[in-house]
Amino acid sequence: MKRTYSFLPAAALLLAAACSPSQPAAESDFTRFVDPKIGTGGHGHVFVGANVPFGMVQVGPTSIPQEWDWVSGYHRSDSTVIGFSHTHLSGTGIGDLFDVTVMPVVGEVTYARGTEDDPSSGLWSYADRTREIARPGYYSVPLTRYGITAEMTATPRVGLHRYTFPASDAAAVVFDLENGGCWDKATDTGFRFSDDSTRISGWRYSTGWAKDQKVYFVAEFSKPARGIAYLHPGEMDDSKMPRIAARYARVDFDTEEGEQLLVKVALSPVSVEGAEANLAAELPGWDFEATAAAADKAWNDELSKVKITTEDETAKRIFYTGLYHTMVAPSVFCDVNGDYRGSDYEIHRAPGFTNYTTFSLWDTYRAAMPLMTILHPERMPDIVQTMLHIADEQGRLPVWHLWGNETDCMVGNPGIPVVADAIVKGIEGFDREKAFEAIRKTAMDPGRGNGLRMEHGYIPCDLFNEAVAYDMEYALADGAAARAAEALDRTEDAKYFTERSHSYRNYFDPATRFMRGRDSKGDWRTPFNPFASTHRADDYCEGNAWQYTWLAPHDVEGLVGCFGGREEMLGKLDSLFTVSSVVEGAETSPDISGLIGQYAHGNEPSHHVLYLYTMLGQPWKTADKVREVLTTLYHAEPDGLSGNEDVGQMSAWYVLSSLGMYEVEPAGGRYWFGIPLFDRAEVKVPGGVFVVAAKNNTPENRYVQRITLDGKPYDKPYITHGEVMRGGVLEFEMGPEPALWYDAPATGK
Repeated sequence: MKRTYSFLPAAALLLAAACSPSQPAAESDFTRFVDPKIGTGGHGHVFVGANVPFGMVQVGPTSIPQEWDWVSGYHRSDSTVIGFSHTHLSGTGIGDLFDVTVMPVVGEVTYARGTEDDPSSGLWSYADRTREIARPGYYSVPLTRYGITAEMTATPRVGLHRYTFPASDAAAVVFDLENGGCWDKATDTGFRFSDDSTRISGWRYSTGWAKDQKVYFVAEFSKPARGIAYLHPGEMDDSKMPRIAARYARVDFDTEEGEQLLVKVALSPVSVEGAEANLAAELPGWDFEATAAAADKAWNDELSKVKITTEDETAKRIFYTGLYHTMVAPSVFCDVNGDYRGSDYEIHRAPGFTNYTTFSLWDTYRAAMPLMTILHPERMPDIVQTMLHIADEQGRLPVWHLWGNETDCMVGNPGIPVVADAIVKGIEGFDREKAFEAIRKTAMDPGRGNGLRMEHGYIPCDLFNEAVAYDMEYALADGAAARAAEALDRTEDAKYFTERSHSYRNYFDPATRFMRGRDSKGDWRTPFNPFASTHRADDYCEGNAWQYTWLAPHDVEGLVGCFGGREEMLGKLDSLFTVSSVVEGAETSPDISGLIGQYAHGNEPSHHVLYLYTMLGQPWKTADKVREVLTTLYHAEPDGLSGNEDVGQMSAWYVLSSLGMYEVEPAGGRYWFGIPLFDRAEVKVPGGVFVVAAKNNTPENRYVQRITLDGKPYDKPYITHGEVMRGGVLEFEMGPEPALWYDAPATGK
């Protein structure tokens, strides 16, 4: 079919060469242990592609399916590729993004996503997964339909592609602005016309999980294009004249056999001009190898913050892959000059901090954000500043924030524990009083059921869906608010929020010894089945009474009181792991996974539960269960996670727990002991190095006998954040028999 081109004048290219840095020595090469394919099977939903730690750009393959297991764009069961998108989510339960998708092609194509039953239905190609390479900062795969090998690497705001073409007079790179993530729909797309044959730029506005998302881009080619055509979906050619308000652009080239074409694509949440500035600042040259080496170094610099010693090579792969997954997000959400698009949809110019996005807070407040306070304290001021500005812009702290949009996904006030944790831990670089005012304003917001809670003392189940889950999450956020108030000497606020954090007690039914829905008259929800769960349509959220009964980590002493004593609570807790693992109901949530009895490690409300034993004076049971989870529910295989990665939370649990500790109480400022997995772990902290050593560490010696800190006996069942950040040597002496190394239970009677 004959094409009508808008011919563009050739432009001279100045290629900036750079020498590739030398490869790191094996002992400091931590990226070699990372396997990005872990979590690509089952329901892990992890991102596969090229990025740098916390970068805006996650450039990688996007497949045809738009079903639940493809919300990251990739699943090991499928090898279709519609193109390489520059934004992806990792481990979420909802899909979005996949913005600015680029696909190298040869010959005539149909401009659409396509369907796998018809090879000519779209741009898509099968990928040769047998020759696929995925490592931190680099991705490569052959596209069998076109005989093209695609490679990519990234800087924080730029994706760099290298396509090796066959000989052809019909080679092209197609920019697809139509096809976004699952449940995402483009609302306005277009290209900025230019007579420069080495550049193309444009925008994509969309609605989906993020209701009003805007992304701008500029792309530059390593040689002049033969022509650029702008097309609408489904078209086979550009027989009509170029249209700027188009969904696709085809950039044509003549190629020789084995010729490599490079494409740089810079993003901005603000403007095309912002994307141009990001490109000029981060990637002015064309050295692919040097860029990939720089991305590898960026990952190594972050991964080297924890050095583990173990003979178990598989455990190293699981650990460093997990650590890698904790650093995909939060992601930078501003231009190099600091400009960003706010929750008020206004452009905020040079605010004086680095703005972030992708806050999966209902998941990450539990372990991923506390881990960040240890490993990345230098980022925490900007993250807190981001959250405070979101509070200014939308009137409350974020719940689940995505590219300037509040999705309000999940229950409770999960932004409060993160900000409160920063206050309690003494993190500097933000206004602590302003931060508390944001906490207080958010806690007093009557929306999302909180007004009913303030009116009735709890959320009545006949007036609000998922009442138990919402209330219990609000209660633990209030507990975090109280700890922040105490740190700021705000006595009245501390008293108020402490008292209100006990609202969950209204749901405890002493007859059944479960947390149970209660209506506005004070009557229990009937019928009642603690094994039952109806997805997003009952009193819980992605769980049942067995799982939610323990969701009071801020008030374990009060929970003991509900049960009538420590022994009574321990007996009930023991049964959690021995009852049937069947979750009953016609529409149960697939997130209730990784079951040991009714303990569901695949979903976040259970993540603190194993450590309750340590808090109740039976640390050997914590040791047993934590070791079981670490060694049976995490694997170095594609189906290596027992649930969604949830933007780093599943992996953060593994990282912290393998170090022998976990922050149970939101904003509690301390980490309760479990059992160290490795012989030795060295963690870089502001005070130097914090070492966790396990003496006599064998599978049989699974119980802590005694602990020393810097050689002195340590008789507490937890360590404070301050002690960790000062550095030192925390040594666990392990043995084969259960032992209580501290004088008495930390809480309860």
